[in-house]
Amino acid sequence: MEIKDLHPAPGSTHARKRLGRGAGSGTGKTAGRGLNGQKSRPGGGKGAGFEGGQTPLARRLPKLPGFRNPNRVEYTPVNVDRLDACFEAGETVDCDSLKAKGIIKHTDEAVKVLGNGEITKALTIKVDKISASAKAKVEAAGGKVEEPC
Repeated sequence: MEIKDLHPAPGSTHARKRLGRGAGSGTGKTAGRGLNGQKSRPGGGKGAGFEGGQTPLARRLPKLPGFRNPNRVEYTPVNVDRLDACFEAGETVDCDSLKAKGIIKHTDEAVKVLGNGEITKALTIKVDKISASAKAKVEAAGGKVEEPC
């Protein structure tokens, strides 16, 4: 068998219907669109999503699910084990020092210290928020938590 011997299965292909090509073609003049009306004209028809005058599904659904609180504050989480790895004993942990160490990207981010891991160094922490477990671990290691926490 060679490439020249390959053919589609009988009945699997059909010739394209050539519309509007003269009276003898069988689909001349109106090209199978009937006589008058919206659908007989160029660009005619209702368009995708039309539901017979009923309010379409895309307009019935709400724009966004749920309620979005415009005053919500997103905190960047930082765990105490990361602070233990990046800071020396006695250092102050604030937005500027976190940015300098590459832990956060911007100094205007809201930061929350979380209590995942262990901390062995006494650090002074001045961030936006701190969890209760992180505060307990920092104070147990000899550090202190200052405002604005």
